[in-house]
Order: sequence, then C-alpha cells, then structure tokens
Amino acid sequence: MKQQSKIVALYCRLSRDDENEGYSSSIMSQKQILSQFAKQHGMSETEFYIDDGYSGTNYDRPDFKRLEHDIEAGKISTVITKDLSRLGRDYLKTGYYVEVLFPEYDIRYIAVHDGVDTLAGDNEFMPFKNIINE
Repeated sequence: MKQQSKIVALYCRLSRDDENEGYSSSIMSQKQILSQFAKQHGMSETEFYIDDGYSGTNYDRPDFKRLEHDIEAGKISTVITKDLSRLGRDYLKTGYYVEVLFPEYDIRYIAVHDGVDTLAGDNEFMPFKNIINE
C-alpha cells in the first residue's frame, strides 16, 4: 500500500483591519508570495488554506479549522504564512500553535517575511513579534 505524501499548507488570512495595510497584505499577494517561496524551496505538494475577512484574534476561522483537522489527520508536513500575523494576532494562542501543536505533530512552520523557520531552530525574536502583532 502506497503511503500518502504529506502536503505543505500555504495559509492566507485577511481581516477588515488588515485592508488598511494595502495591497501587500491582500490574499492575492499572499498567495503569490507563498507559491513563489514553496516553488523556490522545492515544495511541490502544496494546498492553500484561505480565510478572507476573518480577524487574527479569533481562531474560529473556517479554513484554519480545516488546517487544524488536516494537521491532526497527519496530512501536513509544513505550514507557511507570509508573516506571523497571518497565523494570528493573539500572541499566546499563536505561540501555542508554533511552539506546542506544530512540534507535537512534527510540523515545520515558516513565516516568510519574519524570517521564522522552525527547522532552523529557535527564533528568539518570534515571541516579541507575536506581542507586537497583538
């Protein structure tokens, strides 16, 4: 029986508040950044998870829930976001995902613009970025 290969989850989120940041935070822009990053790093099995119009302080988002389900089902190898704030703006909850849940399921997490890659080890500035995002 062939083992199913795991996918790289490309997660995008945009809330009404983020619209003030302009085009660079748009879903289309995030998709382009994440696709390009994945391609440049040889990650071919990718899937988008997109929550458009959802606050980063609320983790009850439809595609975020789908992402959690796929993580728990063992389908995900890596989660990539444009930056930490796309994952969420509640620093405790975001820290839980990055430092507890993802490692529990052997998930690599990358925040492209924040220079976070859990495969490279601890990023000592990540908690401070999470606090600022909140």
